[in-house]
Amino acid sequence: MSQPIVQIEPLDAAARLAEGGVVLLDVRTEEEFAAGHAPPAQLLPVHELAGRVGELDASIPVIAICRSGMRSQSAAELLVEQGFDVVNLAGGSLAWEAAGLELIAEDGTPGQVT
Repeated sequence: MSQPIVQIEPLDAAARLAEGGVVLLDVRTEEEFAAGHAPPAQLLPVHELAGRVGELDASIPVIAICRSGMRSQSAAELLVEQGFDVVNLAGGSLAWEAAGLELIAEDGTPGQVT
């Protein structure tokens, strides 16, 4: 049985991102991402992850994020199986937003979680 995925709170995730050396991987759909995402996030929809995992650098730790934390949990489990160091953002983008952290839309304006 695999190790449980570590859950990280939004403010802790933001602090880790500010320190650098970690990727915030948003696994929502393109439409959700365009409506509002954390500024440092990189989009890779969960339904494409298995086929595109080679695009990620396994030497860089990953914080997985989605809307509520469920899809990113699945993504984190898949990435751990591939040898990645991954944590899941507890509560997803909804928790990120609730913590008062910035969301931007695709056009650079303030974003929202959809």
